Formats: sequence, structure tokens, C-alpha cells
Amino acid sequence: MAYEESLRSITLNADDSLAVYTGVPNQPGSPSPHGGKQYHFVKVTGAHQCGLAGSGDKVIGVLQNKPQHEGNAATVAIRGVSKVVCDAALDAGDEVAASADGQAAAAGTGDAVGVALSTTANAGELVSVLLY
Repeated sequence: MAYEESLRSITLNADDSLAVYTGVPNQPGSPSPHGGKQYHFVKVTGAHQCGLAGSGDKVIGVLQNKPQHEGNAATVAIRGVSKVVCDAALDAGDEVAASADGQAAAAGTGDAVGVALSTTANAGELVSVLLY
């Protein structure tokens, strides 16, 4: 089971890659799935602004909330243990990096941003990651 612990975070403005209207669960007009980009890796995209990180990008942290519109506050975990959506199965102890869609994937040489503290069997599950 994924968990979070001792998070240190900052607040930046969300760019259009993070601004996903999720609405109210189970109400007309609300999309499914309802998660938006919460628990995905992010990068700096402008002055006091962040967006979805991809493979090879300079990751600054993990999005903790669900900004609904561009310019809304995006809470970004920068230190500690955070939940992250995984791109594929991961084992505890694996170094992780951002995949093309901002999810946690096994890290290649030199691009690790953290280490998995839990094990996942399937893509789309949450994994606990100790951020470097």
C-alpha cells in the first residue's frame, strides 16, 4: 500500500498540462477517471510555473493536488516520501525517473529522482517514492 510521509512542498502555478477539470465525482459532466494529474512528476515550465514532466526532463517534485484550471495553485512535494502513479511494475528499492507521461518508471543511468519504497504489480497503481 502506498503512503506519504514527512513531505516538504512548495506552491507554483499550474500550466495547461496540469490543468485538468475533474469536477465533482459521480456528477453530470465530471470525467472518469477522476484523478487529473495528481501524483505525477512535474518540472518548471516558466516563472513560478510548473507542468507535467516527461522522460529526460529535470523533475522538481510530485504534484499533490488537482489544479482545475491554468494558473491555479499546484502543490508540489519536493522532499520526503510521496505517492506517485507508476508506469509499470516496480519493486521496492528500484530507482525511479519520470516516464513520458510523468509517471514513475524504472530509472536509466543518471536520471533517477527517487527510490521506490513499496512494490507495485501493475501500471496505474500508486507507489511510495522517497524523493532525492
